[in-house]
Amino acid sequence: MKTKILFVTNVDWFFISHRLVIAKEAQNKGFEVIVAAEDTGRASEIAENGIQFINLPFSRSGTNPIEEFRTLIKFYKIYSSYKPDIVHHITLKPVIYGSIIAKLLKIKGVVNAVSGLGYNFTEGRVNVISKIMLRLMKYGFNNNRVSIIFHNKDDFQELYDLSVISTLSNIFYIKGSGVNLKDFYPTEFPVFAKIKIVLPIRMLWDKGVYELYEASKILKNEYFDKIEFILAGMADEDNKAGVPASFLKSWEEGEYVKWIGYQKNMFEVYNNSHIIMLPSYREGMPKTLIEACAMGRAIITTNAIGCRECVDEGINGFKVNVKDAKGLAIAIEKLVNNPNKIIEMGKASRLKAEQEFDVNFVLQTHLKIYKQYL
Repeated sequence: MKTKILFVTNVDWFFISHRLVIAKEAQNKGFEVIVAAEDTGRASEIAENGIQFINLPFSRSGTNPIEEFRTLIKFYKIYSSYKPDIVHHITLKPVIYGSIIAKLLKIKGVVNAVSGLGYNFTEGRVNVISKIMLRLMKYGFNNNRVSIIFHNKDDFQELYDLSVISTLSNIFYIKGSGVNLKDFYPTEFPVFAKIKIVLPIRMLWDKGVYELYEASKILKNEYFDKIEFILAGMADEDNKAGVPASFLKSWEEGEYVKWIGYQKNMFEVYNNSHIIMLPSYREGMPKTLIEACAMGRAIITTNAIGCRECVDEGINGFKVNVKDAKGLAIAIEKLVNNPNKIIEMGKASRLKAEQEFDVNFVLQTHLKIYKQYL
């Protein structure tokens, strides 16, 4: 009988983007794979790989106690019904609730991917909700069957200092979900009349959208005919930190700022860009920056947890302080006025991707984690 792995995350598209490649590798190695997440219209892309999909809708940011209890019951019913040997939780709410249910049901293997601590842990938001979350995490993590994957050491240190993690055993560091270096590769430096700067994100305020908005206003008078800002991502208005579509539309301005929405083919988006931006307040290990490195693109980001690991200052990009619109404008100006520097930084980005972000390392490490429960 095959060992059964149940992946649990918030939504189907996030699983496709960040974990499908891992699930397929586990499947190829003989594991039976099941995925539970909310079907937002892309579940068929998971099922077409021969992976059983369970629709698990729940509020990603809800705090209503009755609704949250109902979510816990949903987790319990799925786990008790499908009886997985290993559960792999991805994103914060599945990590917390799934760990509790897995502990109650004595599931053999629990893998928790802490891919950033989320909305309630960004600067200035330590509140009653985050304190409750920490208590629940401490209960769920206090289980010798649990392995915890961190994408950066800052998140580990924070949970360790808060006594959420009581042991150093079964802790793994994996820099994000990796990137396939054959699928994302350097191309010729695009020749356009303007320098194209891409913001490839879900449109959340915590990703630094307002700061980039302010930076674009600072640069407008001098660089209106030299820069094209491209906002590549959906308006996630179900998220507490979601940027309204109305704001993005009002920001658009001819060829200077364009909002192109969700893009399935990110290779082409990166390919038609010069600079990739992510002025986020906090990340786990941003897939967009890993992909940008693989594509050989210069990066401007913040010196925030998760983001700073993707840039060697002045080598493959620039890091500015969090919530520093003026700093973003200065960094953009430096590169726009020195195209050769953009090319040089792009080459350094590719080298960094080859040394640190190869998906093959990610796949082998996950298989090693799963096999310890056989």
